[in-house]
Amino acid sequence: MTIDQSSILIVDDVSSVRYFLNQNLRIMGAEKVSEASTGQQALMAISTDHHDVIFLDIELPDSNGHELLGRIKALDPKCHVVIMSAHSTVENVKRSVEGGASGFMAKPFTPQKIQATMNRICNLPQAQSA
Repeated sequence: MTIDQSSILIVDDVSSVRYFLNQNLRIMGAEKVSEASTGQQALMAISTDHHDVIFLDIELPDSNGHELLGRIKALDPKCHVVIMSAHSTVENVKRSVEGGASGFMAKPFTPQKIQATMNRICNLPQAQSA
C-alpha cells in the first residue's frame, strides 16, 4: 500500500485537527481523504466505503474512541486505525494497541509524526482483498 493509493478517514470533533491532518496527508500524496466529526458519522462512512487507514480521536462527543476502535475492527479487520489523543498515557496507548490499533499519535502532532506514522503503516502487511 502506498499513501497515494490509500483511502483515509479522519475522525475528530475538532475541525482544525481534521484540517491540519487532511492538508498534511494531501501534501504527502494522499488523494482520497474523507472526514467525520462524530463516531456515528464515522460508522456510516465505514459501512458505505472501505478505508485503508482511519485516524481516530479517543474523545468524541457521541462515543468513546476505544469502543469505536472495536466496532471498526469488527466491520473491517484489514483497516489500519491510528488512535489520536491529547492524553498519551501508558493506559491509553496500551488499550489502543490491545484493541487492534496500528498506531498512536499524541496531540499536538507534527507533519513529521504524520509522515512517520503513514510510512510505517504503508510498510505493514495487509491482507489482500479477494
